[in-house]
Amino acid sequence: MGALQTSPEHFRDTLSNVDKNGKQSWIYPKKPAGKLHRRRLWVSWILLALLFSGPFIKIGGQPLLLLNFIERKFVIFGAVFWPQDTHLLIFVLLIFFVFIILFTVVFGRVWCGWACPQTIFMEMVFRKIEYWIEGDANQQRKLANAPWNGEKVVKKGSKHLIFILIAILIAHTVMAYIIGIEQVIEIVQKPPAENLAGFIGLVSFTGIFYGVFAYLREQACTLICPYGRLQGVLLDKNSIVVAYDWLRGEPRGKIKKNQPAAAELGDCVDCTLCVQVCPTGIDIRNGTQMECVNCTACIDACDDVMIKVNRPTGLIRFDSYNGIAEKKKLKITPRIIAYSAVLLLLVVAFAYLILTRESIEATIMRVPGMTYQEQPDGRISNLYNVQLVNKTFEDTPVSFELQGADGEIKIVGENDLILSGQAKKETTFFILLDKEKIKTSSTSFSILVYSNGELIDEIETRFLGPVANLPMN
Repeated sequence: MGALQTSPEHFRDTLSNVDKNGKQSWIYPKKPAGKLHRRRLWVSWILLALLFSGPFIKIGGQPLLLLNFIERKFVIFGAVFWPQDTHLLIFVLLIFFVFIILFTVVFGRVWCGWACPQTIFMEMVFRKIEYWIEGDANQQRKLANAPWNGEKVVKKGSKHLIFILIAILIAHTVMAYIIGIEQVIEIVQKPPAENLAGFIGLVSFTGIFYGVFAYLREQACTLICPYGRLQGVLLDKNSIVVAYDWLRGEPRGKIKKNQPAAAELGDCVDCTLCVQVCPTGIDIRNGTQMECVNCTACIDACDDVMIKVNRPTGLIRFDSYNGIAEKKKLKITPRIIAYSAVLLLLVVAFAYLILTRESIEATIMRVPGMTYQEQPDGRISNLYNVQLVNKTFEDTPVSFELQGADGEIKIVGENDLILSGQAKKETTFFILLDKEKIKTSSTSFSILVYSNGELIDEIETRFLGPVANLPMN
């Protein structure tokens, strides 16, 4: 989209960070600077502060975010979700994906350049350290090609040591979002042998993050992340992207200081700074490409050059294809309206499900593979498994009552059933019926579940009885 008709299309057949043999071609982007870069820095520091402080933030005694796949417990903004709430988690994911789709349709890959953790850590943390230790692009390239000496060992060694320390910090933070900050602190304080699984997890995460940011780098965006390829389906000619104004910029041509440009030349002076600062190594003048993450480094570089040559800024800017080709502003299209309607419906449905969610959820099933039991007093019993989930933060008493049958419920091992706040409990109970009152081999009735004397659920079940008590024809 927006490619020049005079430009060759060979750039679409190759990746800038992969050579002809399929090996990684190292990219040395020039240090970015400018108004948009400063704004991205502020956004990045805010998001990083939220990321690293998140495990310590509690809402009602619960973490801000916990994705404990091991115990199948998920906490989002202090609200606990269990496997029984899978439909709610599906709604959350649907809302997230529809929002991403809608956002991409309208604003392109702004997420990638401004909020994606991969981009933030790579460009705002790891590359900043690289610039600090090794210098700008030319100095980094010179150091990489230099023979190993004391200076190279010190610079490369110190850089990778800092990379490893940051990877360790990221690994501990990610683990805190999975198992909780308390368990991470416990793993750190104890010898590895006492919590080998946790130690292996931390080491594995550290290795993954170090490998991604020290070696894989931008290839995580161009080769692994599917979002870049998905944008080709989502973007249209009205989507806002980082775009080069080819109508104004072409034909390109060099100019000399204090000399007027030739009348037939466009505003692009072919300085290639937009290419030099690109962290994925592309030339934005070729049009929108999969590798572009909308980081705006090329906008800052181009604006700086335009100011120096006394030409208007915005040769590279946030705009759409139609905005450049037809001088049209962003308009609300039927696709945007459709996505917005779907998103609104999902949000409303999710809010309804949250508001109508029961505070106590019970699952009662007969123990599989067991028939009835005959008790010494002559009554017939069936054994049931009970699973209770308390979605509130308070300890809650739970009781059961039969409806449609005259019998007794006897909980195994305890008289009063107290369910702790934000906890799951499994127990068993017997249902006992008088043998004389059992008229069929399978009796249907309901079990009423009460919490603090309030009916919260009604569960239908069956009771198996002796065939001998069936009436004769």
